Amino acid sequence: MNADNLVQLLQNGFRVTLGATASLVEVIQDSEKRHENLSKLNQEWSVLSSEWAQKGEVTEQEARNFVDTLLAQRNNQPPASSTTSTTATTTSAAPEIQLELQELTAQIAAMRAELETLRNQNAPS
Repeated sequence: MNADNLVQLLQNGFRVTLGATASLVEVIQDSEKRHENLSKLNQEWSVLSSEWAQKGEVTEQEARNFVDTLLAQRNNQPPASSTTSTTATTTSAAPEIQLELQELTAQIAAMRAELETLRNQNAPS
């Protein structure tokens, strides 16, 4: 197994988990979604995991846009791409939330650097 496959597997697993979590939140918040999602549990795992991966990808992109908007506002720069309507909520974000987001962003950057190092180590010379 090369590093690229490992990275793709980890990213897909992350997206499936994120999508499943988003579905769980929807189930908790909306009773109609609860019945719909409970009936989906009878489907095959591969169908559910692909749906969750798609939902996770969308959620990941929304979170990325949110963090980019926060960082751009912190630096008083216009956001690179503002496809979501998160700007209204970020202006009143508490300083502890901003600090936590910065810490999470730093952790993600560290994980990406570590994955890149692993990818370079496992690359055929």
